[in-house]
Amino acid sequence: MNLSESKDFLVTPASLKEIRAFSREIFEKININENLKDELVLAIAEAAQNIVKHAYKNIDSTKDKMEIKISLKDSELEIGFFDKGRPVDTANVRHRKIDDVKPGGLGTFFIQQIMDAVVFKEGEKPWINHLVLTKKI
Repeated sequence: MNLSESKDFLVTPASLKEIRAFSREIFEKININENLKDELVLAIAEAAQNIVKHAYKNIDSTKDKMEIKISLKDSELEIGFFDKGRPVDTANVRHRKIDDVKPGGLGTFFIQQIMDAVVFKEGEKPWINHLVLTKKI
């Protein structure tokens, strides 16, 4: 089965629920098993939250949108995130130490554990950032 669907979301914390629902709906269509579906939705939600929190830190994003594109081709799932926030400095993208017990800071860790590849690309105009998550299913 091949599939490609995308949707724009406001870059706000309130959109995270919509993003999870959109992702879950797509994964229902491709009949992914429940455990993997939950993991993928978690990875997508964490990536989207990082965009809201970091790419738009101190930026009024009430009208800005990010696009999320989910594609499946030849059993490779690709999830693309496109935004117009602050350009990503990949040297600063890392999770906190696992043994540092406190809330938050592990989204990047979870994403890297769930996905097969996490790649930051330069965004094609009009986008500034393009994050690509891939997973063989």
